[in-house]
Order: sequence, then structure tokens, then C-alpha cells
Amino acid sequence: MTILLSNAEARRIFLARQGLSAPPGRLLGKADLLNLIHDIGFVQVDSIATVERAHHQILFSRNQTYRREHLTALLEKDGDLFEHWTHDASVIPSSFFRYWKHRFRRKEASMTERWRRWQGEGFDKAFGETYERIASGGAVLSRDLKADDHKSGGWWNWHPNKTALEYLWHTGKLAIARRENFQKVYDLVERVVPAHHHAPDVEHDAFVDWACRSALERLGFATHGEIAAFWDLISPEEAKAWVEDHREELRPVSIEPADGGKPRASHAFADFPACLGDVPEPPARLRVLSPFDPLIRDRNRTERLFGYFYRIEIFVPEPKRQYGYYVFPLLEGDRLVGRIDMKADRKAGTLDVKRLWWEPKVRASAGRQEKLEAELARIAKFAGVETVRYLDGWRGDAG
Repeated sequence: MTILLSNAEARRIFLARQGLSAPPGRLLGKADLLNLIHDIGFVQVDSIATVERAHHQILFSRNQTYRREHLTALLEKDGDLFEHWTHDASVIPSSFFRYWKHRFRRKEASMTERWRRWQGEGFDKAFGETYERIASGGAVLSRDLKADDHKSGGWWNWHPNKTALEYLWHTGKLAIARRENFQKVYDLVERVVPAHHHAPDVEHDAFVDWACRSALERLGFATHGEIAAFWDLISPEEAKAWVEDHREELRPVSIEPADGGKPRASHAFADFPACLGDVPEPPARLRVLSPFDPLIRDRNRTERLFGYFYRIEIFVPEPKRQYGYYVFPLLEGDRLVGRIDMKADRKAGTLDVKRLWWEPKVRASAGRQEKLEAELARIAKFAGVETVRYLDGWRGDAG
């Protein structure tokens, strides 16, 4: 029997699975932070700090008592988290490391061929010496190994040791021990990820089962393509085969899109609740999300569920940008209601609001404005600035 989910029900389920329905003011200790990241699955890392770096903002948007030092301890001291790739560089629970070993093996052959075309024959000439340098001498930054006569030309002109460091990291020989001014510090993986997370090895079918099962748990409902895309560990064909092989554990669900169009056929576990009384209502407060928030990572899913089109316009030429360089989505309850262009000016001690746009049919009421001002005050404090400053023309277009 197929369950038909209304759009509102689907949004509530997904928000809950992505950690956005818990009380944002509840005390979050270090162990709670690890549990939160485990439940979400991963937290994307990004270098841009227009207001705050993506990983910090993703966690703060879920709990305003989040402390950066707890994340640092879990990553750099306790070994409970490690940094690697899902779709992009992300912070991942170390308890998942044994599954990432399959990613390392899968990537090695394709990377070798791709990087040979990119860097040319002999691109791997420094691999052995780089690994031995770290094995004997300890963790390094890329600049520690840079030849004096090498002229940087960006990612396409890495020096041989930089190429070695990135290749060895991507294929699981090295790990990120920490970051200094956001620069990676590389060390042997066995000195970063505790030994008990390396074993036992997981055979192929168990790996695919984990990748699909854990993705569906965090999505709540999904197509086989969405299951495959969640971790970016397996192919859509593998996810489709898993669905076929586990029909007895799954049930079909049909998801009403935000535009009221044709429901989308998806899959959920067989115990998927027909009654949603146990799915909490998300907090009514208005929250600013990172552009890299996992709630909106899948842009097509975001548009179907929330009726909200979003893209990052960093690489769009300024005259062609619809909104701005780095614009933040606004979440209110279970709806994405707008977007805001803002930047922390740490010299002036201000959070500068450049522009605000409400979505169509979202009323710019006094109550909603008060919610926004309260959230901006929280973010300013988190970003380490004193006040919120509204620049000329910031109101933009109301819905």
C-alpha cells in the first residue's frame, strides 16, 4: 500500500531527520554535538567566512549553544570525527571510516588516470618521498614541502608534493590532522583516525547496504537516485539494485510537491509512520542557513519540497547575479521564506545587512521582521561582532 504524504508532512519529516526540529536553545555538550553530526550524517566544510565558516554556521543553525571548541576537540584530539569527501570536503563521524575505505579503493584507479591526464606523466614522482617524509618527520602543511623555485599557479599548477599530499589524502593514505588558518595539516591516517575505526573491514555487499540504509534513514523518504547521492559513495545503479533486493523492508510512498503537481514516487522503510504524531513541529523561530546546509544540498529536492530555488552565485559574474555573491537562505518553521545578503565587518564590529528578499506570497509583517532581527542579533554575537547594521536599500523586494 502506497502512503501519500502531503507536502507539509514531507517537509516536517525531512527537517526532523536533518536536525532542524529540536529546540535550538537546548544545551549541546560535546557528546551531544557528536550525536548531532552522526544523525545528520556529515557537515560540509568551506573556506568562505563571509559571516562564519559553513561548518560552524550549519551547527549553530541547529543549536545556538554550539561551541566551536567542541568540534575542534572531536576532530583534532578525540579522533571521533575525520575530514574527507562526500560531495565536497566534510566533517564525518569516524565510526563511518571503515566504509570510506571502499571510497578510497574506488577512487584510486580513476584518480590515477584522471590526474595523469591533468598533470602529465610522472605526476606521481613525489608520492613515495612525501609519504616517507611524513612517516618519519610528522605532520606537514603543503607549504612545508614546497620547492623554493616553484611558482604557484593555482590548483592546476600544484607543486609535486602538493599533488602527492592531495592524492594520498583522497586515497586514504593520509588524513587531515587539523587546520591552521584553514590550511590542511596532513599526517598518516593511522595517527589521526583511531585504530578501532579501521576494522573490521566491510565486504562489498555490506558496504552498499550501509550506504543505502543509512542514507534513507537520514532522508526519511527518497528515490534510488537520492539515496545514491546522499553520501556520494555508490552509483545510482547500485542503489536501484539495493531497492529491488530489499522490497520486503521498504514501502512505496508518494510525496506531494510544493507546487501541488504530480506526487513523486519514493521509498521509505516499511515501518514508516502513517500517522505523523511523533514527528515534531520545527521551531517557529526564523533561522539563517548556510548556503552549504545539508537541508538544501540537493537543489532539486529543495525546490520540490519547499518550492524554493537556490544557487550560490560566487562564480556568476556580478552583472548576471540575481541576488548576490553569498546569499543565505531563511528558514521559518517548516518553510524557506526568503534570503539575505550580509557580511561580518570585524574591523567595524558590525554584521552588515546589504539586502533582504522575501519569497513570493511571504508577507513582510512586523512579527516576521522581529523574528529576523532576533536571529540577526544571535548571529552577530556568534560571529563575534557587536551590532547589526542595516545598509541603505537593504529591504529589497517584499513578497
